[in-house]
Amino acid sequence: MLAPFFRKILLLFIVTSAVAQTETEVVPPYNIKTTTFIQNNENVVPIFELGSGFQFQFDDLFGNEANYYYEIVHCDYNWKPTDIPKTEYLKGFDGQRIQEYENSVNTLQTYSHYRLPIPNQFTQLRISGNYILKILDENKDVVFSRKFILYEDLVTVPMQIRRARTANYLDYKHNIEFSVRSLVLNFQNPLKNVKVVLFQNGQFNTAIKNIAPQYTIGNELIYKYDTETQFWAGNEFLYFDNNDIRAAANNVSRVNSSTGIYSSNLYTNNARGNFPYSVTPDVNGNFVVRNISSVKNDIEADYAWVYFSLSAPAFMSKKGIYVTGMFNNYSLSPEYKMDFNAEKKIYEKAVLIKQGFANYQYQVADEKGNVDAEKAIDGNFWQTENDYSILVYYRENSDRYDRVIGKATANSNVITN
Repeated sequence: MLAPFFRKILLLFIVTSAVAQTETEVVPPYNIKTTTFIQNNENVVPIFELGSGFQFQFDDLFGNEANYYYEIVHCDYNWKPTDIPKTEYLKGFDGQRIQEYENSVNTLQTYSHYRLPIPNQFTQLRISGNYILKILDENKDVVFSRKFILYEDLVTVPMQIRRARTANYLDYKHNIEFSVRSLVLNFQNPLKNVKVVLFQNGQFNTAIKNIAPQYTIGNELIYKYDTETQFWAGNEFLYFDNNDIRAAANNVSRVNSSTGIYSSNLYTNNARGNFPYSVTPDVNGNFVVRNISSVKNDIEADYAWVYFSLSAPAFMSKKGIYVTGMFNNYSLSPEYKMDFNAEKKIYEKAVLIKQGFANYQYQVADEKGNVDAEKAIDGNFWQTENDYSILVYYRENSDRYDRVIGKATANSNVITN
């Protein structure tokens, strides 16, 4: 009599454990490229105000008009799926086929370009919070996934970018001081219920989390830490521009058209960590798909093999060097890990990238994807211009999910000592 009961309990435990697992982004397969969120015709960090519209776009290099579907999952602060019914965060339904797609035109690399507008006729999102967008194939297996966040405008977050508060890092780090204020909400137990996330240039994999308010003044939460809210400042992003895919210009040293599709060989970069800081205007990791000869860049921009090379000493550890930027969602997958050429004594990597303008950087990371910003190839300089943003999460004692109640942004161009 008891065995079936215990089997049910065990099954419930297994299901509950599976649901509680942290969601991580599934890296796209080789044929999926240029996955990006679009708002106002620009590639953006996927943090949107609740109720605003945006698109998710990607290319399939197989170019066979394959059927793709989408699923949207609401998550808590730690990216674990919430246990609320889908009808509470989604009006309509997901699981629908992506209906907007076009094939490339006048390109050597054929591809199908997909667009998923959110909201759309089937799907509208009701609440703020962390979300995972999963792209599925015809068998409803996950092909890849991307994180995005919706926020409400219920708090103000005055913030200030300062040089490091600790003397030994004064020249290498940025410190963020901020407070959280609201005329709408009376915070219940803010030390437990209010959480924040700090981003540098929109990079999810280097975000600072789990910082409690240092103290409170009435309904204002104060964060003035010396070390907990510090980022390594890094260096300005590098860039290339091959919008004219047949010409060598804008950090492209040589073009090759004998391999089926074009190749853009970039000038070899020197590791800048031991050089003085130099002002180099950038767009903090972003990219722009662009073909100078086209009208519709989405489907008329071609793909090219971009050859990166870096002059730096060989690593004798398990850490590697990766080419990253918004163009590949700062991915630390093997596809973007550089190989050391012992004969030339440089690191090299060829990456297939849609033509246009792109910022990129060289990141040091271990096999588990932990970025080692302290040992940055291009060094850390307090003068570096970075975008910083803060998201504020709040969960009242009676709530069943984490709301995102505010966002703030600032740039280190305005920095104080």
